[in-house]
Amino acid sequence: MVHRCRHLDGRLGDDNLQSMIVGTVMRKIKSRTWKKQRYFKLQEDCMTIWYKSKKAGNAHSTFSVSDVETVREGHQSEVLLSIADEFPPDRCFTLVFRGRRGNLDLVADSADEAQSWIKGMKKLIENLENMGESEKLDQWICEWFKKADKNNDGRMNFREIRVLLKMMNVDMNEHHAHRLFMTADKSQTGTLEDDEFVLFYKMLTQREDVLRVFQDYSGDGQKLSLRDLEEFLRDEQLEEVDGVQQLAMELIERYEPSDTGTKMLKAMSIDGFLMYLASAEGSIFHPRQQSLYQDMTQPLNHYFISSSHNTYLMEDQLRGHSSVEGYIRAFKRGCRCVEVDCWDGPNGEPIVYHGHTFTSKILFKDVVIALRNYAFKVSEYPVILSTENHCGVEQQRVMAQHLNTILGDKLLKSTLDGKIPVSFPSPEELKGKILLKGKKIGGLEESLNGPVEPEDSLTGEVSDEDEAADIDEDSLHSNSLRRMAKVGYCCGSIKFIQFNSRSFPQKSKQRLSKELSDCVVYCKSVHFSSFKHSRIHSKFYEISSFTESKARKHLREAGAEFVRHNARQLTRVYPSGLRTDSSNFNPQEMWNTGTQIVALNFQTAGVEMDLNDGLFGQNGRCGYVLKPDFMRMSERSFDPEVPINREGYRPLSLCIQVISGQQLPKVNIKESSVVDPFVRVEIHGVPLDQAKQETRYIDNNGFNPVWYDTLRFTIHAPELALVRFVVEDYDKASRNDFVGQYTLPFSCIQQGYRHIHLLSKDGTSIPPASLFVHVRITNLV
Repeated sequence: MVHRCRHLDGRLGDDNLQSMIVGTVMRKIKSRTWKKQRYFKLQEDCMTIWYKSKKAGNAHSTFSVSDVETVREGHQSEVLLSIADEFPPDRCFTLVFRGRRGNLDLVADSADEAQSWIKGMKKLIENLENMGESEKLDQWICEWFKKADKNNDGRMNFREIRVLLKMMNVDMNEHHAHRLFMTADKSQTGTLEDDEFVLFYKMLTQREDVLRVFQDYSGDGQKLSLRDLEEFLRDEQLEEVDGVQQLAMELIERYEPSDTGTKMLKAMSIDGFLMYLASAEGSIFHPRQQSLYQDMTQPLNHYFISSSHNTYLMEDQLRGHSSVEGYIRAFKRGCRCVEVDCWDGPNGEPIVYHGHTFTSKILFKDVVIALRNYAFKVSEYPVILSTENHCGVEQQRVMAQHLNTILGDKLLKSTLDGKIPVSFPSPEELKGKILLKGKKIGGLEESLNGPVEPEDSLTGEVSDEDEAADIDEDSLHSNSLRRMAKVGYCCGSIKFIQFNSRSFPQKSKQRLSKELSDCVVYCKSVHFSSFKHSRIHSKFYEISSFTESKARKHLREAGAEFVRHNARQLTRVYPSGLRTDSSNFNPQEMWNTGTQIVALNFQTAGVEMDLNDGLFGQNGRCGYVLKPDFMRMSERSFDPEVPINREGYRPLSLCIQVISGQQLPKVNIKESSVVDPFVRVEIHGVPLDQAKQETRYIDNNGFNPVWYDTLRFTIHAPELALVRFVVEDYDKASRNDFVGQYTLPFSCIQQGYRHIHLLSKDGTSIPPASLFVHVRITNLV
């Protein structure tokens, strides 16, 4: 049971894996001064990396291969670059984990040892990615066996089984557990081995909820004939009638276990049926809409754009760590607009950090190198580099030089055809390009009609989104700010000064270098006066930025006008400077106005980033989502506060029956603790659609809780709605604990019986935790 390498790799003779199983002493590097030897080895399950200090003692740590997203060779992290003079690149590598977990930087004693681990880890990651559903189930069973087999003798007695049940979030009475144990103990040895444990696990995980659906459509109660399956797909899953027979045959071929006679009969057993429902095709998120399916030839401002705020920060905005890893992680999540705060640095090199705070500093040059290397790994569509520029003219020239020399052809330096355009090019036309957003001397017309004299410069506020300077005056009356002012607190890039009980931000004025100005083409930052002024005077390539509170004010006072403005131009909204903890605002409010660039702190987990991941989880995760047509035409009127007034208004009814949950993760580290789960379904959209409902909570069962609770919602603007499923552990005495969540666009929901594969607070998968639901969407007449 525990020797699963053959299953994973296909051949135990892999020298790299054998070397990893034997183990290797390597240096774990955290900084130039923190370099410690650790003994690393691959466990025999080929799924777990075990490591410990060389010093005496039994303390050790482990992590799963499934937690590792990729392996970088050589000096491809800030930490390893800092010790490049000490260790050659062929001995160095970095394990990059999923989610927000920090990297693991390692140095082997030789290049050969480093290669063994690099190739071996890549092989294991590839094997995991290529696993079928039944193989994943085998691996899951293997992992539980290993956790429960406390004395590592390859078998489990009843005492170990009882511990296992608690670990699996099951509070089963001892009599029932013992009956299952005795039934599985075919050899009557008082212990479970290999196939006996598999049998025990399958009895434990028997899905009565799925069996009920299966038997409702099965003619003989034993299998689904081709006709039975067609009827289920047509009537329940609402698959297209024309292709339903072909689909049924494909599902049998794909999911029915090959060692059953049922497949030969062109039929599906309960095992195959469950495998289909647990697959991507049985998921609530329509697979077709997870791939690139939208028209990418519309003007750039017709799309919502996945956007990051203070991208260089890994933590909060006061003392947080600045790192190029922030950019790499944002790009990995499909982000297409990143931010850089530039200040004059030593030795003539511009630096990036959150000004007037204790955040650490990185070189602007290193950020640009990260852009070159990582901007287009996940998505080939354009990246907008939003600059908050505090540099003097000399270091602005250095910034321009780095952008030109490092990015080369990737940096967009002119309009695509060299002519004066009347609208934005499309994401399709801008593939592989980086667009600089910032101040510009003059406009596109002047740039294309003839050169601007080098001595010309723009005097004014170089950065129109000097974030703390944009804190609304009404915010300055808050108690917290008054307290901060008294102690001379510095927030963001602005100092607050006590003056007659009022605090006023002070902005500095700087000059703009022509070289940096020339790097700005389609995204010229301008000060916003009013929607009327913008409608009459603004050029399409001029972009304004608002703090969240200013954007809310515009939404309250002129919602429809805000939407029309965003049909013509790009707008960026970013968090208030008061959010020193790097918390986020609700992005849905801003998407409701058609705002394209809603900048969030990607480093901060929570409902706001769940919504961002949910919206941009569609369309191939390319970072661009086409706005609804009523938000793309300036002649159309849409007020998010009054969606019923829009042309083509058609409300929908959403009915969700929450049936059951499967293998929910433990949230309390106590071995005896078992969760009391309940499910909350939230609708995020226009104000009229904002709603949430909950199921009952189930006592002491995180393994296979059953609800059959029905929740109903009315959706007035389905094109803008997101649906978030949240599982929490009920606690009547204190705050409920988060268990898992999943968020998706309403427009991407598959109807019928569907599984929802839950994600952690970090947005990473937590297999095999899931919910089983039935979804029906109908028109409201």
